[in-house]
Amino acid sequence: MAYKPQYYPGTTSVGKNRRKHMSGDLEKLRDISDADVVTVMGHRAPGADYPSTHPPLKEMGEPDCPIRQLVEPTPGAAAGDRIRYSQFADSMYNAPSVPYWRSYWGAINCRGADPGTLSGRQIIEARERDIEQYTKVQMDSEMTDVSLSSMRGCTVHGHSLRLAEDGTMFDMLARTEMGSDGKVSYVKDQVGIPLDKKVNVGKPMSEAEVAKRTTIFRHDNVAFGGAQGARKFDEGLIALHHMWERRSRWGFRPE
Repeated sequence: MAYKPQYYPGTTSVGKNRRKHMSGDLEKLRDISDADVVTVMGHRAPGADYPSTHPPLKEMGEPDCPIRQLVEPTPGAAAGDRIRYSQFADSMYNAPSVPYWRSYWGAINCRGADPGTLSGRQIIEARERDIEQYTKVQMDSEMTDVSLSSMRGCTVHGHSLRLAEDGTMFDMLARTEMGSDGKVSYVKDQVGIPLDKKVNVGKPMSEAEVAKRTTIFRHDNVAFGGAQGARKFDEGLIALHHMWERRSRWGFRPE
């Protein structure tokens, strides 16, 4: 019998979405070109050679090692690419992904990646050609709504602020703008350097759509503790309470 990973509990839409993100079973909603992804990341010019930190592994003549025989290097590691990153901010107003779930996705589905989670942003570091592919998956898929999610390498503030009148998340560096056609475009790269040409990433989801796809528990959408007056805790909360009690009482030592 094949093993089936149990990623996250619960029967709510939020629980189901969290399982989708963790498993990598994502719906592709748009197709942003590789060149546009590289442009927004801002680490190298599209079409430029990949800078390296060491020669390709095949040329290095490293000593024989059973681990090297078992583990195939990523394309970036094999080529000797430098380490680079992409970082996203996601609005607490029902953005499809939240920082921890971008990190879970990265840790489970991205080889050679180092995810990190902060209060309102999430970063993944990896070899350059690898992180470009991982970033494209995030930008193309249901993990990202173009008005509620934004690539922000610095000055990330905005995830907990009220939305602008056009429904976009506040950005102190104004990296994106909403066009008259309702489409969102990056006008600056992730660290706020102006672009020579706008990068069109398409139209945002409707409020109903993001409410359906979000991984965020909210009292005004899917509540963690159930509806007021009819409390029914989500299975995820029950599991969390169970772990917290065991850790607090016995330090994870049931004996």
